[in-house]
Parts: sequence; structure tokens; C-alpha cells
Amino acid sequence: MKRLALLLGLLLAACGKPAAPPYSQESFVFGTRVQLSIWGAPEPQARQAAAAVMADLDRLHVKLHAWKPGALTQLNQALATSQGPHNIDAELEQLLRLSQDYATRTDNLFNPAIGKLVAAWGFHADQFAPQRPAPHTLATLLQASPSMGDLHIGQNQVSNRNPALQLDFGGIAKGWALDREIESLRRHGIRNALLNIGGNVRAIGKKGDQAWRVGLQHPRQAGPMAWLELHDGEAIGTSGDYQRYFDLDGQRYCHLLDPRTGLPAHGMQAATVLIGNMPDAGARSDAATKPLFIDGVSNAMRHAAKFDLNWILLIDAHGKLYASQAAKQRLHWQGDAPSVQLLD
Repeated sequence: MKRLALLLGLLLAACGKPAAPPYSQESFVFGTRVQLSIWGAPEPQARQAAAAVMADLDRLHVKLHAWKPGALTQLNQALATSQGPHNIDAELEQLLRLSQDYATRTDNLFNPAIGKLVAAWGFHADQFAPQRPAPHTLATLLQASPSMGDLHIGQNQVSNRNPALQLDFGGIAKGWALDREIESLRRHGIRNALLNIGGNVRAIGKKGDQAWRVGLQHPRQAGPMAWLELHDGEAIGTSGDYQRYFDLDGQRYCHLLDPRTGLPAHGMQAATVLIGNMPDAGARSDAATKPLFIDGVSNAMRHAAKFDLNWILLIDAHGKLYASQAAKQRLHWQGDAPSVQLLD
């Protein structure tokens, strides 16, 4: 995906007596960089909390991997060979139910059921070669039209009526994991932290006596184009065409696919949303960017309403910026402020 990578902005100036640097730890999961900063906790407590987060992320990375052996590939094999029901644990059940809800809200533009389509484009690989799927392959997958509605989810069980369905949680896994790890930090007594999983960022509390600051990377230029303050419990997520993509015959093909056409979406460079403090803020900020990116500026507010979004920043394929009023009020631009068209 993706992503209008959000730079962890450790941009806060200290007030009065300089504060000690936050406890920081980094890792690499879900094919992306993870950065965790904890403020104001004793180092042993911070180290223990960070270790728990990183260990759980490593576990989820294996469990939810779309093409390497794990719980998800085992489930996909089972769903492809028989309707079921197939046994699943409570964690997968919760993720499936949430994904089904989000798919309905987005008119299936967020669609974790199209894993076979993602694989056909070559994106089920750590390194992918520029290739277009054969036309008959695309036609077959489009005709099968797998969706989350093909699943019947029961208590610790799931059944499937469409053998073309293959689950790929790349469009929600980082945001969903973000919510889990924020709760883990809170259980460990952490009151102030910032967690970034590949551009999906969520805050707890503050950094000292000021809010956490997060930088927004421009999809076509080096360095941040803007920054904003992220308050307690808020999450910000981005979908973009500049991290997982390939160029072929002068055209960019990104991993964000339009389920209606089977083709990579091409009308946008990036879509960013901010979600207020709620239990699924991270997951919601991840999934809600998909219809905005795929369907473009003209339908942005219709999709936003289904997630109660009021903070939106879009960059179209030509580099033109669009923002909601709430986003315009909170963004701080690096250098001269660019022209930004108001979304309404």
C-alpha cells in the first residue's frame, strides 16, 4: 500500500529544563518499518512494554502473512477446498467481522477477499517484477467477484461460498495491529507514546507538555510536506501509490487494486485520514483510505460519510491537493503553503 508514509516527527522543542529523550525502539514487520516512542515512563517499564509490542507484532506478521506459511495461508487453503465451516480463533474471527463491516461500508472497494487478484499482479512477493496479468486471468477473477459477503462468520468458525475468495489483510492489518498494540501499551501502564506501523500512526497522551507531532511525506518529493499534532487516542492512516509499485512502459502500477476493474487504481497519489479516539481508530484509518484512493476526489465525501470522517487530505494523480476544512485547520505546511482546494 502504500502509504503516504507518515514520518514520526520528534519535532517538539523542550520547555524549560530539557527532558530526557523518549525511549525508542524500531522493528520491521508487515513488510514495513515500525517505530515506537515512549515518553515519561521509567526505562525498565518502557523497555518491557516495548518488548511486548514488538513480540506481538512479530507474531501477527507470521499469522497474517498473505503468502508465507502461517495461520492465514492455512485458512485460505481450507476456504479454497471446501465450504466449511472451518475453525478459527477469536482473534481471526474479530478481524474477519471488522473487515466484513468495513467492506460493506466501502461498497467493497476495501475488499480483503481479492488475494488472488493481488497475487496475479505479482504483489505477493517481497520483490516483484514488472508484469501484467494475462487478460484471461483478470477476466476469470473479475467474473468470480469474491467479496467478504461470501463468508459466513460464526463463533470461532467461518464458511465460504466462493472458491475464488482468498484473504489478504494488507489493507487493514497495520491499522488493526496498531489498535492492539496501543491497548498493550496501556495495559503496561504507558500513558504517553507514539506508535508508527508503516505510516499508520496512533498516539497516547503527549510528549511532555506538548502534543505529539507527525510529519506527512510528499508522495513525489523527499522529506515532509506538512506536519500536524496528534492528540490522545487519535490515529492517522494513508494509502499511496509510491511504496509498493512498479513502472512498466512509462506507467506506474501500484498495489492498490480497484476490485471493480481488477486494475491498479491510478487517479490518486495519496489519501490520508485522521480518526478520533475510538477502539478501532487505527483499523478504521487504514480501511477508510481505500475507497478515497480508489474512487478519487469526486466521490470522497460520500465515502467519508460512511466512516464519519471530517479530516481528509487527498493528492490526485496530477499532484493537486484537496482537504476537508478540519484538515486545513490542523495542517502546518513546510515552507510556503500550497494551494489546497476545499472538499465539500
